[in-house]
Amino acid sequence: MSKITVFGGAGSIGSELVRQLVKNNEVLIFDIDETRCYDLYEQLAQKEYKISYRIGDVRNQDVVRAEIEHFQPDIIFHCAAYKHVSPMDKFPKEAVNTNIIGTLNILAAKHKNTKFINISTDKVINANCVMGATKKVAEIIVKNAGGISVRFGNVMGSRGSVIPIWQDQINRGEPLTITDPRMERYMMTIPQACELLIEACQKGKGGQIWVMDMGEKINILELAKKIVGNRNIKIKTIGIRPGETLDERLMTEEEQKVAVKKGNFWII
Repeated sequence: MSKITVFGGAGSIGSELVRQLVKNNEVLIFDIDETRCYDLYEQLAQKEYKISYRIGDVRNQDVVRAEIEHFQPDIIFHCAAYKHVSPMDKFPKEAVNTNIIGTLNILAAKHKNTKFINISTDKVINANCVMGATKKVAEIIVKNAGGISVRFGNVMGSRGSVIPIWQDQINRGEPLTITDPRMERYMMTIPQACELLIEACQKGKGGQIWVMDMGEKINILELAKKIVGNRNIKIKTIGIRPGETLDERLMTEEEQKVAVKKGNFWII
């Protein structure tokens, strides 16, 4: 049994990660979202798992250091990040403070032998948005510090992903919006992504980037049509927003040349 801290442990990825990890480990949830954090803790504490929580902000170096000193984790999963393209283009300082400074704060506070797994994103590839650029910097910082980054694309059902947005639009009787009918994205469920995160933690070595094999890309228009089915719901094209791309890639051309395929991952 390991002691594991999940920073951003109340988010869509973090909370499922906590649920999977707590079955065989002692887990601490660290998150700025008071309600989601406490609700998750209450759910798991009732099952008599070894679970605790800390409301806090990764941007606060003193709080991060104090919690790591108190809990003494063997493993840290870093899921805490701003991840939406448009808001971070509008408020770039917030992206820097959370995605870069927050990562530095955790790395500075962790013990030398603590394993560190950083959750990354496909948006780091040829980053043309603030969110992607700050997450790319975080990848570099983690690599240089001897940590592991795990990179993947869209996760269905996560906050801000297209499925919950469409569900809200259906509930309000509105058309389903797509940015461009040519747009293609990788898709994976939250439990699948978390299972692979744990595998990367178990097998990964410091300084590596583990890129999930997410299968075939899915056309966004075709996915919307499947969601609509036979219902009388319109699909509306709204155009690509700044920082968005039609195609999604998980590695650069240079990375593809050196990446080694291992099971469900490419390892850089």
